[in-house]
Amino acid sequence: MAMLMEGIAAPAGANNREAETVLILKATEDKFGGMIIDSPSLPRDTSVFLHSLQHSLVKWKAQGKRGVWLKLPLNQSELVHLAIQEGFKYHHAESTYVMLVIWLADDVPSTIPANASHQVGVGAFVLNSKGEILAVQEKSGVFQGGSIWKMPTGSVNQGEDIFAGAIREVKEETGIDTEFVQVVGFRQAHKVAFEKSDIFFLCVLRPLTSGITVQDTELTAAKWMPLAEFSAQDYLKQRKMLKKMLDVCIATTEEPAYQGFKMEDMQAGTGRRPQNFYYNA
Repeated sequence: MAMLMEGIAAPAGANNREAETVLILKATEDKFGGMIIDSPSLPRDTSVFLHSLQHSLVKWKAQGKRGVWLKLPLNQSELVHLAIQEGFKYHHAESTYVMLVIWLADDVPSTIPANASHQVGVGAFVLNSKGEILAVQEKSGVFQGGSIWKMPTGSVNQGEDIFAGAIREVKEETGIDTEFVQVVGFRQAHKVAFEKSDIFFLCVLRPLTSGITVQDTELTAAKWMPLAEFSAQDYLKQRKMLKKMLDVCIATTEEPAYQGFKMEDMQAGTGRRPQNFYYNA
């Protein structure tokens, strides 16, 4: 979309050339009848920005535009309170920016999607040919201290696939290389970190190496542990969810074996990047 421009009176007290003619802010239309303001082109003068924003909102509302998105990086943070003054609200924030949004349509309820509602975690059941499970002890968190051994776990990064996240976490924590076998189940919980919901995918991985290197920033220890010894830990008797997860993982090693979800790399559509589909094959 080309930039929309319209000369209007400069705000009182403006004394530079940028303020002599105030422009409708540069923006592009999104797929839902809204506008995305181009942050890099925003006026640096706060009075010029405010006057331009006010005029732009009036113009876009008259044109029937709905939501307006405004992404402000750290070096433009002085504009945040001005946008809020005009009715913008926080939508979400990352380490380098805050995203603001306003709904302009009075006759239509807002269809602005909520911020991300879930975080995604992974756990890895890694069993070697000797019947030993890859077990770790955490330096912090719920299981810090004591002598509790657990499976490697962690969070999936933005843009990272579930299977890749499980492989990475095992490698980072223990130095063990693995390959993905299947997802055996998942757990959903609510009001976890920052009041977000949480989905935890339990994966079975096959070890490709055996030498352990402990990530000492997160772990106090890691080792190959006889599966029977791991299963006999007292904490598993009180934590039914974790006991059930372990039982399901063990069932994948028995006959007839429990079958979880394999992963297939599939083309989602013409010109789109492949996506992973998990299903019981």
